[in-house]
Amino acid sequence: MSVESLVQLLESYRGRDKLIRTVCYGSQLVGGVLTRKAVADASSQQLGKRLLLFSAQLSHCRTVLRLFDDLSMLAYSHSYGLGASEEDAAIRWISVLTNVADQLYYPCEHIAWAADAGLIKVKSDKWWLFSTVLWGTSLLLGILRSLRVLLLLRRKLKKHDGGGGGSRRSHLHRQIRRELLSILSSMADLCNAVHWLPPGFLWAERFPSWLVGLLGTTSSLIGLIQMNSSSNELSDSTVSSSQ
Repeated sequence: MSVESLVQLLESYRGRDKLIRTVCYGSQLVGGVLTRKAVADASSQQLGKRLLLFSAQLSHCRTVLRLFDDLSMLAYSHSYGLGASEEDAAIRWISVLTNVADQLYYPCEHIAWAADAGLIKVKSDKWWLFSTVLWGTSLLLGILRSLRVLLLLRRKLKKHDGGGGGSRRSHLHRQIRRELLSILSSMADLCNAVHWLPPGFLWAERFPSWLVGLLGTTSSLIGLIQMNSSSNELSDSTVSSSQ
């Protein structure tokens, strides 16, 4: 990623959030490695603890910034509606359910944050649980949607295998790679979502800090790559249209 691309990324809210997320999980990954029991160096242990504290502060920062995401999510859900523009019924209803889960996620997280901050007198545990379950549900639905899109894209690709349309096949291959990356990203986040559920459910609370950081860093880097590639495709299409 060039310096110019990085500056453009930081100028947008979504881009800045993705970069903060990457640094947050990257710090947790390095901090978790340094604080493992196998590491005997006291200075490394101290650095690892500081990185974990830094990661926690960045995570808190992102939580506070999400206090203002409800309206933008509501606007998106309203514009999508029941997905009348979608050709495939399965994709349409999966997307609608995903929007519902995402919309409900924000107020649950806000209540949990306000409870921890002492602004309201409720226990935050159940609200953090609700928000994590909704996040995991959204991720699972996203994986199902990507799998359905992959199936449809492969059908389209088979139709173009026998004839010309090289540019069309290239576009379909790019879409397939994008969906595969989305599945990988969502699966990494889903693993973390299950980890943050109460103990006793699958691998809940069994991951070490470095593994949580590794999974989060993986999904964050994929998000940055996808954002950068999307902006490049947009600029390429703009240049082509101007020519």
